[in-house]
Amino acid sequence: MTDKFKLSQNWQDEVRVTLSGVYRGDDSNTLSSTANTDGTYLNLQNLRQKTIKAGSLFDNSNTGGIVSTYTLLYTAALAFSYYGGVLATNGDIHFVPTNANRGQKISANGTVSTYSLLYTVATAYLGGALSPNGDVYFAPYSANRGQKISASGLVSTYSLLYTVTAAYAGAITAPNGDIHFVPFSANRGQKVSANGTVSTYSLAYTTTNAYAGGVLSPNGDIHFIPYNANRGQKISPAGSVSTYSLAYTTGGGAYWGGVLALNGDIHFVPSSATVGQKIALDGTVSTYSLVYTTTNAYAGGVLSPNGDIHFVPTSANRGQKVSVSGVVSTYNLQYTTGTASIGGVLAPNGDIYFIPASGNRGQKISTLSAQNFSPAFLRSSFLNKM
Repeated sequence: MTDKFKLSQNWQDEVRVTLSGVYRGDDSNTLSSTANTDGTYLNLQNLRQKTIKAGSLFDNSNTGGIVSTYTLLYTAALAFSYYGGVLATNGDIHFVPTNANRGQKISANGTVSTYSLLYTVATAYLGGALSPNGDVYFAPYSANRGQKISASGLVSTYSLLYTVTAAYAGAITAPNGDIHFVPFSANRGQKVSANGTVSTYSLAYTTTNAYAGGVLSPNGDIHFIPYNANRGQKISPAGSVSTYSLAYTTGGGAYWGGVLALNGDIHFVPSSATVGQKIALDGTVSTYSLVYTTTNAYAGGVLSPNGDIHFVPTSANRGQKVSVSGVVSTYNLQYTTGTASIGGVLAPNGDIYFIPASGNRGQKISTLSAQNFSPAFLRSSFLNKM
């Protein structure tokens, strides 16, 4: 083990300079303590740094952690059992059921278990988000009703205002506590407020298979990640929807999910794209070279404790990450197969769990020891989004 990834002593000052204009929230526009402390990205960074200083990080020949597999209780051959995951307030990681007929989760101590769902159908849900009250919401893909899990583990359904096949893919919690479903082929936006009210709103741009996954920017904007879209789309904290130009687009499923870097850049996770793409805090869109590309390579990503962004391997035969300094590298995986995993979650102990899609086992990267991350850090809307 090594502490080579610890940041410099003036880390906080560096972040304050880099993240000028960061969203800080206020009494009327802030997530509760169960989800995001006071809504500030700077506070998120401070919480992360406290654990980094107390722990010890694995280097493992530049892999950034020890790669291993774990046993699942339920798998469905040749089908997308689950699509993304959400970290609950008690530390459980819930897999989001797509074609699965039961729920599956991993406890904070690594125990895998299953539980009954109230509603299942083919390609039901894709991705999800944590509500300020602790409810885990699944994002409706082809489901005709919503489904959620309360902080106490109670599974329930609720009515949606708009449903269609391939409607939404992924969800993100806004600074005011609203959960926005990310439009895949939906012709309108849909969200669930902090009090459970479902509503729809107009989008500035729609097309088939438009966006997949979203990221909350430090300034409070929600960015949809372009899959087949030829432009970016975002929602401001005030609810204003707008579009912006991208540096690279393709009709073959460019990106799936995104990750917020420590410096405030939003990295798109390459699915079939041949280049990486990111958005800086000032809105500048740029591309960068990847070391490995293939069709349906990665879907979703996770910010590692050391600041690396790990892409979650779907059909890729190797891992790929982007370091804090922007260096792109690959590393060996323990298990690969077609559509193995989709989406990932950072666990309280610093482990990165890849969420199994069609794989017959899970895969994780152990990164940190000595001290767990605080609940406020882990439940932040800035982290763990597909």
